[in-house]
Amino acid sequence: MSKGARQLTGTPAEGVLVPATVIADVTKDMRLYSEESFGPVVALIRARDEEHAIELANDSEYGLSASVFTGDAARGLRVARRIQSGICHINGPTVHDEAQMPFGGVKASGYGCFGGKAGLDEFTDLRWLTMETLPGRYPIWSSPRGRVSQAWPVLVCPEG
Repeated sequence: MSKGARQLTGTPAEGVLVPATVIADVTKDMRLYSEESFGPVVALIRARDEEHAIELANDSEYGLSASVFTGDAARGLRVARRIQSGICHINGPTVHDEAQMPFGGVKASGYGCFGGKAGLDEFTDLRWLTMETLPGRYPIWSSPRGRVSQAWPVLVCPEG
């Protein structure tokens, strides 16, 4: 608060419980501007206009999740497309997870995605394996040349 920020809500922590805290007038020279608090703390940073708001949102080494709140859906989509984050919600909280949705960040907020098909695609390589079997030994199908083949799609986790 010594640099001009104002605490609008919240009281000192009592034990392990930290009340929701809102800090206003946060500027670039404050730690709360550039560091994640990992607590129920929100920093209010005033933007001059839409362009400046996008610039502020992208002025971070992190990019996990973001939200845009607006009454204009087209404007919300336009702004969300320009924010550098793995996920951007329009008129919803930054924390939203469903099993089928990809979840992952950009910049220093992670490598790759997990969740749904995107998670399988991100962490596996699809390979096709075939095996020729001898005639009469558990055939799956027979080729016109009399050779019996069996094939399986296999997901393989890459080494490294």
